[in-house]
Amino acid sequence: MSDHALVGVSTLTSTKARRGVGTGEGPDARLATEKALGEALRPLEGQQPDLILVYASVRYDLPTVLKTVNAAAGSAVVAGATSSGQLQSGRLTEPGDGVAVLALAGGGYRFGLGHATGLQADATSAGRALARAALDAAGPVRSPHEAVLIFSDGLAGDQQELLNGIHKVTGFQIPVIGGAAADDRRLAETFVFAGDRVLRDAAVAIWIGSDRPLRVVGGHGWRPTSLPLMLSGVEGQIVKELGGRPALEVFWENFRPRGGPDTTLYERAGGYHSEHAFGLIQPDGSLLIRGAFIDADGKLRTFSPMPPYSAVQVVSCEPDDLLEVGEQVVESVVGDEEPAVVLVFDCVARLDILGKRGHEEARRLQEAAGGAPTFGYYTYGEFARTTGVAGYHNATIAAMAL
Repeated sequence: MSDHALVGVSTLTSTKARRGVGTGEGPDARLATEKALGEALRPLEGQQPDLILVYASVRYDLPTVLKTVNAAAGSAVVAGATSSGQLQSGRLTEPGDGVAVLALAGGGYRFGLGHATGLQADATSAGRALARAALDAAGPVRSPHEAVLIFSDGLAGDQQELLNGIHKVTGFQIPVIGGAAADDRRLAETFVFAGDRVLRDAAVAIWIGSDRPLRVVGGHGWRPTSLPLMLSGVEGQIVKELGGRPALEVFWENFRPRGGPDTTLYERAGGYHSEHAFGLIQPDGSLLIRGAFIDADGKLRTFSPMPPYSAVQVVSCEPDDLLEVGEQVVESVVGDEEPAVVLVFDCVARLDILGKRGHEEARRLQEAAGGAPTFGYYTYGEFARTTGVAGYHNATIAAMAL
């Protein structure tokens, strides 16, 4: 059974939003967090924050990070996740270092925080209880516009099933945005934060009530390189057959390493070759991206299970495609508004493809956001659900403005 708890609530305020973002680096968890927290709180000029988001490398003593934050948080809702790098205000913090903090006060928002454990045992039930706990924490008065912000253990359970459970509470009208926690590409342990708790096999949700619409936008920049194929043989995350043929044959026909077919088989960790992936074809013709790799046993795997007999295409991308789509996503959520901050959830697979151009992406995202700072982290999967039930992505960028 999952363990679910209501964690905290921040009440609706009508003042203009104030926000600050801060970063801290170096080996000492307390000092890095104090620096980031100080930078984030300074622009509030003594106003009590309503929301504090925290992203941190797994290299740090995470209980110390949260203890430091909560000592200054007052009644603010505190949540976040471990990352594979962060981006804020046009700056990239590379995987392996850094604490990033956002403090937000006012703006006509109501925040309710809940968490659920037991994703691996029953992700759907965990998602349903998670969303219900966050909604209850937001209080009995509903806002004109709402959204759900979630952080999940990136290595626990079926993330789409978690989203399915959340959908049982939110329905079609309430968008969902967020990211799966990461661990500096180690693929060992990821964690989420709820108040002063560091959690595994868990997810955290913030129910957001707002006086203005909350728009969620996602984009990926991947393009099909194959005809549609039926996923004719799949077992969990192992892809066995595509179109009735051995999956690896189709892999070698369509997944072409940039160094050519003689390139050492994917020297990256775990055999992951990020320039190619699968696109799950949706009813409207759009694609949900699923990262693909060959494991140590020579089996073709995806990072998330794909439904049997679904239609897929092999997809590929170039760095310029990713940079352009990132700008478009941020421009779309900003629109004609003047938001306080743009929340960004960016897949570490995109960072792998961009390489040194990751710093360029951070700058371009900030330029697209205008006067609002960008604040985000590199994830092991992104949540961007706006229509229907599906909304868990790989190798995608998602954003929402507050």
